[in-house]
Amino acid sequence: MTETPNPHIIDADTMTGEMRPIRRCAISIGSNQGDRFAKLQGAVSSFADTPDVWVTAVSSVYETVPMGAPEGSDKFLNAIILCDTTLSADTLLDRTQAVEDAFGRTRTGVPNEPRTLDMDLITVGERRSDTETLVLPHPRAHERAFVLIPWAEVEPDAELPGHGPIKELLESVDTSGVTRREDLELSFA
Repeated sequence: MTETPNPHIIDADTMTGEMRPIRRCAISIGSNQGDRFAKLQGAVSSFADTPDVWVTAVSSVYETVPMGAPEGSDKFLNAIILCDTTLSADTLLDRTQAVEDAFGRTRTGVPNEPRTLDMDLITVGERRSDTETLVLPHPRAHERAFVLIPWAEVEPDAELPGHGPIKELLESVDTSGVTRREDLELSFA
């Protein structure tokens, strides 16, 4: 399939004419403030509208107990977005942070604080990164049932680079605080 490049986006690959690889990405989304479901749907819709990003699947919505959050924090709604993209990992990170900001995310520095929207890049293809701003794959994804359960739902054969198949990782995490919300369904069409 041939696509016309967006004339408003100029990057090094466009300038040199080099082909950009398509990478499969897993993005975890969560919210525990305000209209949690609306925030998740907004995140999915924002990514579906992003040039050079093709959302291929969205998991069911799961309600989860906050991990390591300040006392009195509300439960989260969580899901996984799978997408294919030619964007770099750094550009995807910038996009996730812009979407978080658009939905009222504030960062006070309190670990695991309540948030209107949280978006984490779990994987970007086989890309590995260990910089101050981006660690890939996500350094704690293998410990988090709220990432692994929805990811296994939409990509059962997925592997977390450096950790193995997510189905096997699920066997070693506590899944008791994760409940599928049958009454909520995210759309990306």
